[in-house]
Amino acid sequence: MNIFDQMNDAAGFIKSRNALSPEVGVILGSGLGEFADTLEEKTVIPYENIPHFKKVGVKGHTGQLVMGKIKGRPVAVMQGRYHYYEGHDIREVVFPVRVLCELGIKKLLLTNAAGGINSMLLPGDLMIIRDHINMMGVNPLWGENDERLGPRFPDMSRVYDEELINIIADAMNSMGLGVKKGVYLALSGPSYETPAEIKMLSVLGADAVGMSTVPEAIVARHMGAAVAGISCISNLAAGISKTPLSHKEVTETANRVKGHFIKLLTAIIPKF
Repeated sequence: MNIFDQMNDAAGFIKSRNALSPEVGVILGSGLGEFADTLEEKTVIPYENIPHFKKVGVKGHTGQLVMGKIKGRPVAVMQGRYHYYEGHDIREVVFPVRVLCELGIKKLLLTNAAGGINSMLLPGDLMIIRDHINMMGVNPLWGENDERLGPRFPDMSRVYDEELINIIADAMNSMGLGVKKGVYLALSGPSYETPAEIKMLSVLGADAVGMSTVPEAIVARHMGAAVAGISCISNLAAGISKTPLSHKEVTETANRVKGHFIKLLTAIIPKF
């Protein structure tokens, strides 16, 4: 079965469990999944129940699709993601994004936990992604292109939608969070970066680094969805931080800022 047929198979299953037509899709990163619990009129579907989805194997990623509403706006929320470093083919990693688009979303909000490279970023900050750098060594559009999904050579000059960026920035100002925007750089992982690598990434123009999000953004644009992204700066990157890096620190920081994070998403999603 090709990707187009798999996508329709998965979307058909989801529609059989929930008749909602979502307008906005959200993917929640490490430790940020509690936002999905705030949805109204929600239906929860474990990934392993959805045809062609994979089971999540990383702590802090629940692995559920939650369909519901935020202030009356229908949304589809992925409570966690699976990653390239888990051993999945990159096309499997981005498959849920294609399914969200098939369900009807026109706007996709990507969130993640990231290491801060720019000295202006501190643990607990929320950074609006204004652009990205793909250094994962793979591209999710590699291989034969199905024109039913999108063009062979999609434009990536404006991956992150300026209107959505402004909506997020206005909400952050209203909440007194201050607005920080930056470039997110994706590596394959799962090992954290060395101090020398972080120094190199800084020279390349990266403000934050992580192991996700970029392939999802590429595929969303391939299918015509507008994209926005928010990184929770969970730790300072290697060589900047004075302590060894750990996934425990990532989840602890996300837990500390979850109140602001949930409030922010609740404010911006109805305006998307």
